Amino acid sequence: MMPLAAEAITDAGKTQLVLAAVLGIAAVVLLIAWAKFHPFLALILGSAVLGLVAGAAPGDTVTSFTTGLGSTVGSVGLLIALGSMIGALLAESGGADGIVNRIVQRVSGSALPWAMAGVAALVGLPLFFEVGVVLLVPIVLLVARRTDIGLLRIGIPALAGLSVLHGLVPPHPGPLVAISSLNADLGLTLLFGLICAIPTVIVAGPVYGNWISKRVHVPVPALLEPVGSGAASGSGAASGSGAASGSGAAASSGAGTAPGDEDYVPGDEDYAEDATRPERHRTHRRNPGFWAAVLTVLLPIVLMLARAIGELTLDKGSGARNFLDVLGNPPVALLLGVLVAMWTLGKRSGMDRRETNAVLGGSLPPIAGILLIVAAGGGFKQVLVDAGIGNVVADAAQDAHINALLLGWLVAVGIRLATGSATVATITAAGIVAPLAATLDKPEISLLALAIGCGSLFFSHVNDAGFWLVKEYFGMTVGQTIKTWSIMETIISVVGVICVFLLDLVV
Repeated sequence: MMPLAAEAITDAGKTQLVLAAVLGIAAVVLLIAWAKFHPFLALILGSAVLGLVAGAAPGDTVTSFTTGLGSTVGSVGLLIALGSMIGALLAESGGADGIVNRIVQRVSGSALPWAMAGVAALVGLPLFFEVGVVLLVPIVLLVARRTDIGLLRIGIPALAGLSVLHGLVPPHPGPLVAISSLNADLGLTLLFGLICAIPTVIVAGPVYGNWISKRVHVPVPALLEPVGSGAASGSGAASGSGAASGSGAAASSGAGTAPGDEDYVPGDEDYAEDATRPERHRTHRRNPGFWAAVLTVLLPIVLMLARAIGELTLDKGSGARNFLDVLGNPPVALLLGVLVAMWTLGKRSGMDRRETNAVLGGSLPPIAGILLIVAAGGGFKQVLVDAGIGNVVADAAQDAHINALLLGWLVAVGIRLATGSATVATITAAGIVAPLAATLDKPEISLLALAIGCGSLFFSHVNDAGFWLVKEYFGMTVGQTIKTWSIMETIISVVGVICVFLLDLVV
């Protein structure tokens, strides 16, 4: 959890604090959606507005903001960076392609949409949403061409698998921010997130894909690249919501080659100057193997789940419990995942140490924007907390008998619709409902983090970079994209939060 101030930075009354929260959030929304400011700047300025209206001293506001910013980078930034490294090796080694091809080749007919949902969820565990799209869309288009199943019937399940994992399952930025803000248990949240992800992917993927494909007919695009890709990137930048789905991380995917040079490795600045480097092309690189790629992707997840199960079943202080606590600690689990991936996905695919290092280094610059936005969001959240606004909202919710899970979901939905950014929605909602977490037990805090994650995915539309990415890749009109992608995201949000409420009844 973000560190709390020793005392509130303002002694304003409830009315003034509520006004400060409304104007601070409104400033962030307007700066992102209307003025087209980058979310990083919008969150900084929104924090200033919040502190000013709340009557806090400028110095106290700055201190509160920087404290929250630093704590967020320390707790969330490390995990995002390590997860990005695993994703980059999976993409560059051909491991992701191998997973997709192996499953698609062995499945046909009506089972293919279900297989695409499963493989998208698996590939989506370590990858940002855009990276997964870049990897999977060419496969989706090829399969749609070779079969008569239809583009949307295959494409919607793939998108659903990617989106659900990105919004609900660590180590993606959104879930990590909510976990950090609420001081939720990562292993428990991961376990609950995977439980909720299965029915959510099924309903929003194969089930909805089969239904909508009969009502919206989208021909397979002629080219295996975004239709008018320049427009897509421009729209995403204009919305300022790249962080919503990890925008910018796509540069760390297999699309990171330099023009006209298949052998270029992202991040290898010395490549052009190395005249002694032997001639070698990526087409000659060996596939690391299906099971090697799958087990590497699952390793950090399994370690974190083992820790969560150990906390529930083993005696505290026992040797086995301590062992699992260390291995399943998120930074340790992800670090072990990176080290294993360097061999299973790097060396086994034919990369030498220099190439592996270049891929790992090349995975970090694309996530700089995400880290800055998440960090600034942590600062904004800390100003909310230190001003006492969260306590006001918590008291109001308790007096009105509003369920904490429902409140978290509704707040996230509102910010998501206004800004288009899932990350901003998650950060803001977590900051507002954080005081409620003190009244909940450990499982319920994890469920609150998931409820906020579900709300942050609600109805992606024209102010979301992900909307334009999907539209351009599938060659759809704005209307078709709303009927397919936007409704699919809404289904994910609603079905996901229903699963959260059902889990709340039994844990």
